[in-house]
Amino acid sequence: MRILLTGSSGWLGQSLAPRLKALGHQVTGLDPVASEHTTIPGSVADRETVRSVLRDGRFEAIIHAGGLHKPDIASHSRADFMAVNVQGTFNLLDEAVEQGIQRFVFTSTTSLMISSAIRAGRAGGASRAAWLTEEVAPEPRNIYGATKFAAEKLCRFYHDAFGLAVVVLRTARFFPEADDMAHAISQSDENTKANELLFRRLTVADAAEAHVKALERAPELGFDLFIISAPTPFRPADCAALMSDAPAVVAHYFPDYPRLYARRGWTMFQSVDRVYDASRAARRLGFVCRTGFGEVLRDLAGATA
Repeated sequence: MRILLTGSSGWLGQSLAPRLKALGHQVTGLDPVASEHTTIPGSVADRETVRSVLRDGRFEAIIHAGGLHKPDIASHSRADFMAVNVQGTFNLLDEAVEQGIQRFVFTSTTSLMISSAIRAGRAGGASRAAWLTEEVAPEPRNIYGATKFAAEKLCRFYHDAFGLAVVVLRTARFFPEADDMAHAISQSDENTKANELLFRRLTVADAAEAHVKALERAPELGFDLFIISAPTPFRPADCAALMSDAPAVVAHYFPDYPRLYARRGWTMFQSVDRVYDASRAARRLGFVCRTGFGEVLRDLAGATA
């Protein structure tokens, strides 16, 4: 399949491009930053660039993994976010319809689901962790989430109006940057990210694999939207205890974790304020992350054996 991959120089693109090529696809990378996986330097915000690339490439699918992300808030204006994340997505969708492209996969984010209630809970205003599924109405907290939500709406419109097969993936955290959570300050980055695999993270390799699956299933799905995160061991009934005593809940599901963590000098978060439930992706998309908290513990056990 001939695929245009935006964001080919980014963290996800660097994993996704070689995976697609290994499967036999012809991949053209579009990104403002040069890299070994970027064929064409350019921005999706430039309509003429998008039109030229799609007209000349005879693509069968687009994976739109490019865009400005949460860390970019510190260095880019709100207008930049609108231009890249909203106008850029519009440019790709509109030209995809014009060129008769059949499949479109869009990388969105669970960040747009962080409501004011969740933020209040983090500050001590809630008694239960939030259980987040695709049914929860988004309430973006910043320009990043707002523009990603707007782009999701464009994706839905282009499916409804023109029949374009679109799969939206709300990915949890997989970025390499250090965590910005207040309770992570005293922990190593590796410790923090291991903890997050319980409720709000996945590996970049799993993120790439989810896009491969979405590309494969897009025609039969028509339009769909999925949370993509490592499978959580938790259940909705755990939400009160997760807010008050997360280590005890984790120990219930993983009795060996306190011993393995102690050997490494790691600690568990005292409180968990939200859980992303990726079970719908398992049921409808047929995708489950390969790496979760259990795999981390197995690695720790092997390292200390």
